[in-house]
Amino acid sequence: MRCSGESRSTALPPWELAFYLAITVGFHFYSFHEVYKISRIYEEDLDAEFGFEKGFFIWGFKKDPTDFEWSFWTEWVKKLLLWTLLGHVITSQVSSAFLPKFRMWLLMIYGMLACFFTVGYKGLAVILLHLFISYAVAQLQVPVLSWLCSILLLYTLQMDSLGKIQKRWYETENEYFLLLFCLALCNLRYTSFSLEYCWHGVSPQRRCISFCWLLAYVFYYPVFHNGPIICYDDFNNQMRRAETFIPKTGLLYLLLSGIRIFFWWWLTESMLHLMYIHAIQHQETILESASYWTLGGLGFAHALFFYMKYLLLYGIPSIIMCLDGFEPPRLPRCTSSLYSFTGTWREFDVGLHRWLVREACIWRRKSSSSSRHQMKKTWRKETKQQRKEGHISAIREMSGICSQLSNSTEILTSCIENL
Repeated sequence: MRCSGESRSTALPPWELAFYLAITVGFHFYSFHEVYKISRIYEEDLDAEFGFEKGFFIWGFKKDPTDFEWSFWTEWVKKLLLWTLLGHVITSQVSSAFLPKFRMWLLMIYGMLACFFTVGYKGLAVILLHLFISYAVAQLQVPVLSWLCSILLLYTLQMDSLGKIQKRWYETENEYFLLLFCLALCNLRYTSFSLEYCWHGVSPQRRCISFCWLLAYVFYYPVFHNGPIICYDDFNNQMRRAETFIPKTGLLYLLLSGIRIFFWWWLTESMLHLMYIHAIQHQETILESASYWTLGGLGFAHALFFYMKYLLLYGIPSIIMCLDGFEPPRLPRCTSSLYSFTGTWREFDVGLHRWLVREACIWRRKSSSSSRHQMKKTWRKETKQQRKEGHISAIREMSGICSQLSNSTEILTSCIENL
């Protein structure tokens, strides 16, 4: 009997797949219905404690604002970010049509201006200071020092003394939190640039140009505030390719992408109006009295809301990147279709996964290979030295034996003469 090296899986029949799908959807909708009922029962108590917002999307229902991240970005998009992103699109399209050779530098200047309008001149100065420090350490071309520099700069975001000073720059805490978000993501970007600089190096004559590339990479505005994350190597290759040819994005693709984004936004806002999942999770009494169906619905609703939130936060910048001629990282995969932690890590945030694989794993591999090479060189030097010392010791031993033989010969000769 012949055994194959690879096991082949047989596809399930369509009727069985439809049966499993119907059961899964039914379970989800029933658990969501249980969460909806408990939200209606405790609506007044939750409203009195957390202060629900007046529902503007679904009439007759109040909105749960207790998810900080969603409320934070929604407020900023309405306030300023929507207009700054629109300004980037206009700048990119105009520069592509009339000044294609200077497109990257115009986008860099616009990104710095948009950063100035969002976080202020003091916030922009802090970001530039981080860039200067990281770039200065990268000149040593020692990856370990670049990593340590990035970790120390990231640690400064947790220092209370610096935090108190930075909070005085702004009128609201949301402005200060926006600066923290930007600094954290900029840390990933200049770390990527510094490691690439250490690996490949730049001639002294082109260091000024390389620093301009660092500014263009960090201040590329569609991904500046929240991602998705792009490695410097990918950004460099795609930007150079876009200098010669920018693929035209079809109108149908833009229309379908816009409809998709609107649909997920509508579904996310509907969840906040119909199911108060974020407020309920802070109430132990409600959780203790809830049924297993309700608890299961709460857990799945949190995972689904997290997925839709990042689908929107990454989806809008991805559309703008396609207009710029970039190939953005894949959007997050639905958590319902992921069945392993490995798949979740690889498929949910593809940009972050690529960053970790390239900057952390490849750096570790290169450093280990260089250390092995250094060990081989040291071993060879030690072997040569040991061989040399062995030859010297052997010569000394031979000379000692010869001297002893000569002494014994002289004694024997004298004895014979006396006889």
